[in-house]
Amino acid sequence: MTTQLTAPKAQFAAPVRVRARRRTLLLSLIALAVLLVLVTISVTTGQMRLPVTVALRALVGLGDSADVLVVQDFRAPRMVAALIAGVGLGVAGSLLQRLFRNPLASPDVMGVTGGASLGAVVLLATGASQTLIPVAALGGGLLAALLLGVFGWRSGLTVTRLVLVGLAVQAGLAAAVNLMVVRFPAELATSALQWTTGSLYGRTWAEVGAAGAVTAIALGAAFLLQRPLAVLDLGDDSAGALGLMTSRARFQLLLTAVALASLAAALTGPVAFVALAVPHVVRFLAGPPTPGTLVLTGLFGAVLLLGSDLVVQHLLPVDGLPVGVVTATLGAPWLLVLMIRMSKPVNRSAA
Repeated sequence: MTTQLTAPKAQFAAPVRVRARRRTLLLSLIALAVLLVLVTISVTTGQMRLPVTVALRALVGLGDSADVLVVQDFRAPRMVAALIAGVGLGVAGSLLQRLFRNPLASPDVMGVTGGASLGAVVLLATGASQTLIPVAALGGGLLAALLLGVFGWRSGLTVTRLVLVGLAVQAGLAAAVNLMVVRFPAELATSALQWTTGSLYGRTWAEVGAAGAVTAIALGAAFLLQRPLAVLDLGDDSAGALGLMTSRARFQLLLTAVALASLAAALTGPVAFVALAVPHVVRFLAGPPTPGTLVLTGLFGAVLLLGSDLVVQHLLPVDGLPVGVVTATLGAPWLLVLMIRMSKPVNRSAA
């Protein structure tokens, strides 16, 4: 009797998985195509418009020296920084939401980006080389994770309350950053304030290269941890029964997510809502999380951040706006919708 019931379920599940994989592949190809269009616009559009062939030649160092200077030194680093940060934020948000089993969990909600901002602003205050910002931001993000663990995880709070602790940590770190900006000399306050609102302006190849190399390592770790994360999805008791060291796996996943978010913040500042919204969009379009949907999440994050930066540069009437303005404008309604959807479960849990 059991065999008769199990076989049809297996026969039904296989086509479902195949359709899900095909849908994820199709969405990934669409995202890649959109990303290619955005990259082309990024290197060809500006105060000096360039034909596509000229811009692509300049990108590899060929053609007129003025064209090479504009593309290689100004447009390309900013574009690559948006790609790296978008991928990192999307994947970090996906990891945190699965790890904490909460749709509100994201680096900007849990305090990670606040810690990264604090580390970067402290570095700016010392007058050290800006190429060290990725290191300082990573240290600040780890500090935020430590505070979250001390005040939340160790106290045995529920996941929902842990998110509230993260919000408190984020608010406290943001207050510390604002205090430091106010105390800065005038020449440093402007650049620090622009950075803390989330901006891709003035990125250099040195910054992009350092953050990109470490981000690639963290992304590799994120994919290697997909199997332990899938086991954790079953619950701690079931994961432990299957032989998984749950505390160790959670620490590794949290460290990976913090590294990705901190390195993204090192390039862009604390850009809001990319890490929060993108994993939800991917789940809605592609279904339950898999390694394939994690790739899709990274691609969608890159599309959102690079697209937002192009809007800031070329479509808004005000010059010099940071990219965080666009992402916050798009993300605030999304956060409100999530809060409304979660209000009833949260009230029952609190009761």
